[in-house]
Amino acid sequence: MARVVKVFGTLRNHWKKSTVAACALSYGGHWLYGKHCDNLLRKEACVVAREYGRQQISPQEQLRKATVILNPAACSGKANSLFEKNAAPILHLAGVEVTLVKTDYEGQAKKLMELMEQTDMLIVAGGDGTLQEVITGLLRRADQESFSKTPIGFIPLGSHNSLSESLHILSDNQVKHITSATLSILQGETVPLDVLQIKGEKDQPVFALIGLRWGAFRDVAATIKKYWYLGPLKTKAAHWFSTLREWPQVREASVSYLAPTLRPPDLPEQKPQRPHLMYRIAHRLKNYWYPPIPEPPKVEEPERWNERMLSTLELSIHTQNKNPVQTRTDDSLLVCVEPDSFSVGEFITVGEKKMEDATAFTRKSLKLEASACQLNLPEEGAGFYNIDNEEYEAMSVEVTLLPRKLHFFCSAERREQLLTQVQ
Repeated sequence: MARVVKVFGTLRNHWKKSTVAACALSYGGHWLYGKHCDNLLRKEACVVAREYGRQQISPQEQLRKATVILNPAACSGKANSLFEKNAAPILHLAGVEVTLVKTDYEGQAKKLMELMEQTDMLIVAGGDGTLQEVITGLLRRADQESFSKTPIGFIPLGSHNSLSESLHILSDNQVKHITSATLSILQGETVPLDVLQIKGEKDQPVFALIGLRWGAFRDVAATIKKYWYLGPLKTKAAHWFSTLREWPQVREASVSYLAPTLRPPDLPEQKPQRPHLMYRIAHRLKNYWYPPIPEPPKVEEPERWNERMLSTLELSIHTQNKNPVQTRTDDSLLVCVEPDSFSVGEFITVGEKKMEDATAFTRKSLKLEASACQLNLPEEGAGFYNIDNEEYEAMSVEVTLLPRKLHFFCSAERREQLLTQVQ
């Protein structure tokens, strides 16, 4: 008992050192426990992947081939380590023949896609920027019609992973997020996603899965990192300081758009059976002796473009990939125009919401559905666009919807969640 009293007396006499030691031990224990939980998650995912690898295949069958485009610079240079620890073991245990291609500089993924050979699946390991480069390079290929049928997997390793919430179970634990995304690739279930083709007057087209943003909210979002020292108040501070520099931050533009097109029914691709030999001979003889009368050429109706002049704080054009399993009657993109009548307080409040979800809109927003649109901007002082969270110089562009152009792997659990949201 005397020894216990002596220990407590020592702790009391040296309370500053005791407090520091207690904090250090608590932090260290919490860190070790987190590492232990991460290892358990990896082990659980590897056990599931091993079951896929134990499945028997016929002697004529080959292993599935996957080409992985990895951006090592993503997630502040941690992407390579995250992939090797959390995703690569799962793919190897599942019996997938992996070809790993690492990018060395920005824009290289576009060039790599031009040279890539046909594969069973394409896996993008990175963030929004890497994914946008890959699909742009893929859809610029001469054989993009056949190559775009290759299923694509997305492993979220970047600072922005906007598409991940449409494909994977969301989790605050990064290890769980990456492992579940990798397992969804092994499950093999895919969903079709729309793509936006964004073409200027001179440059080659750029392709996007999320959308395009232009305006005051986008400009403020690009400056928030400068106010890191304000902690949780940095978003409000960035919006407030921007109003001190300029108010109102109104943009002038004009938009021309085409009406949405009806979505054709989803039918499985079936090759028609070849007719019998005698039927083919009889059909050819009939066409020889009685040539069919050519039909008169169809007169195509001119496209009806609707034009609107806009005065707005921000304009965004985005796909409807947020819920890819939702049944829709039309194939359309969304044009969202924020009003120019916000007060400073409303500007700050809406800006905070758009930091959480860039596709969110307010009750005052003007929403237009279209199959294509032309955005005409002033020649000077247009600023910059955000295309899938990547910065581009703003200019007049034509945006065309490519409905259900690409197929991405989606987890069955996330698909069920999205279906319940629709209901």
